[in-house]
Amino acid sequence: FTFYKAQGHDVGASLVEEDMVGLAGELMKKAEEKGVKLMLPTDVVLADKFANDANTAVAKSSDITGEWMGLDIGPESIEAFGKEIAEANTMVWNGPMGVFEMENFAAGTNQVAQMLAKATQERNAVTIVGGGDSVAAINKAGLGDKVSHISTGGGASLELLEGKELPGVAALSDE
Repeated sequence: FTFYKAQGHDVGASLVEEDMVGLAGELMKKAEEKGVKLMLPTDVVLADKFANDANTAVAKSSDITGEWMGLDIGPESIEAFGKEIAEANTMVWNGPMGVFEMENFAAGTNQVAQMLAKATQERNAVTIVGGGDSVAAINKAGLGDKVSHISTGGGASLELLEGKELPGVAALSDE
C-alpha cells in the first residue's frame, strides 16, 4: 500500500513501507514518463483485523479508511491482471497478491498463480517466479512445476534481470 500512500490516498491500517513512499512516487513518475504501464490493484479485500476470521469488505483501492487494512486484491483487480497475463509472453512475479497464508485472503494470489501456470502450459509463455513468499505461494497452490522458472533469490533475481553485477556471481567469475 506504499504506492497508494505515495499517491496521497488514505490506506487505513494497511502495511506501508514508510521509508519507500518517496521511491514509490518516483517509480510511478518514471513509468509515466517512459510510457510504461504500471498496474496497481483497483480494488482490495479489506479486513478489520489481521486474522483469517476478520470481518471483510471489498472496496476501491482509493477508499480505504479508518482501521481497515487491505489483505488481498479484489475481483476487479484479478480480472484486470488476468487480461494482462493472457496477452503477455514473459512475466516476472515477485510478491504475492495478498496474505495467502490465510485462506480468506488467498484468492488473488491463487488465481494469479493459476493464470501464470496456464499461460506457461498452454502458450509456452515464460513465467519467472522469484522471492521466498511467491515461491511458497505457487508451491502451496500446487503449481510450482507448471511455471518456467522458480528462483528463491528474490531481490537478487530482480537485480540480475536489471543487469546489475551480483557479488557472488562476480566472485565466481573472477577466476
